[in-house]
Amino acid sequence: MNTLLENDKKYTILVAPLDWGLGHATRCIPIIRALIIEGHKVIIGAEGNQAALLKEAFPQVTLLDLPGYRVEYSQNPHLLAFKILAQLPKILSAISFEQQWLKQIIKTHQIDIIIADNRYGLYSSQIPSVFITHQLTIKAPFKWLEQWLRKINYSYINRFTACWVPDMEAEINIGGALSHPTQLPKTPVHYINLLSRFKLLEAEQKFDCCIILSGPEPQRTVFEKLVIDSIKKMKGSFLLVRGKPLEKSIPFIANHIQVHNHLNEEELSLAIQQSEYMVCRSGYSTLMELLALKKKMILIPTPGQTEQEYLAHKLSKDGLALASNQQNLDLPLMIKKATSIEYNFTTTKLFNEINMNELLKSLFS
Repeated sequence: MNTLLENDKKYTILVAPLDWGLGHATRCIPIIRALIIEGHKVIIGAEGNQAALLKEAFPQVTLLDLPGYRVEYSQNPHLLAFKILAQLPKILSAISFEQQWLKQIIKTHQIDIIIADNRYGLYSSQIPSVFITHQLTIKAPFKWLEQWLRKINYSYINRFTACWVPDMEAEINIGGALSHPTQLPKTPVHYINLLSRFKLLEAEQKFDCCIILSGPEPQRTVFEKLVIDSIKKMKGSFLLVRGKPLEKSIPFIANHIQVHNHLNEEELSLAIQQSEYMVCRSGYSTLMELLALKKKMILIPTPGQTEQEYLAHKLSKDGLALASNQQNLDLPLMIKKATSIEYNFTTTKLFNEINMNELLKSLFS
């Protein structure tokens, strides 16, 4: 197989992101793009918002319906961990379904390689399979729970041929303890550097602040209401992107607030770069993309989501963002603070160019 790859063999590759917000899908876009540029055939497995976003980005690519884990969040942040634990039987059932689905898809579509973004059931003993994650450590409110989750996490990751981590391997990195644990899984881990769909443009400022809503319900709607209540009373120009690509009706809020349910890749890239400040969740994929554009960020982690809370705190400590919890959010005060601090973008390092054939070659070595 090594010889075939070196002789420029083109593969049929299944790419499937988790349905936990849009971030898993958006960070697959530069990977899919690199695969297509190298001449490989890509097939996407997804449903709902993730499928809509990827179909918009790659209309020519075959898209297969693959049900997600459909995890539900708690409105009470203190109960989130227990709410997710209570859904473990549903998650395990989804993982089992993925395995059966994959066996059939490999035969039907003659898949050569699998690239699964946090989808634990998409491994195979027949062909190479890659697991993409930035969470080698899954943060939890209790240390014993964190250790137990790592044991389960690694037991699945070790079934894959390789694990790709979208972060820098060096001491200066974005994920911190999430992507650089004290103990790695047995499966070979490759740090593939930061991933972003966007490139820097020369754009004149049009908005004082761009607010991107994302993540699972009901917290997305809770966050939206808080933001709208704040910006209705504020001066300046605001852009609100609701993160609802399948919704048609657009609510009117006020003349100084432009609202979109969804923006495609080019529109979103331009809108971000036309904005002075960003207000958003501290999801990992969002952070990668905004750091690529060196944007000034005000981060509001999803309540109870320990990973986002950790990342918001880390980037705030590193001078790359301001952070506030949702419960005590004072948006006018945070924007005022953002005007008086100097963001430290000198430590960020981004590699948009992915040596995809080298990564694929490693799967057969």
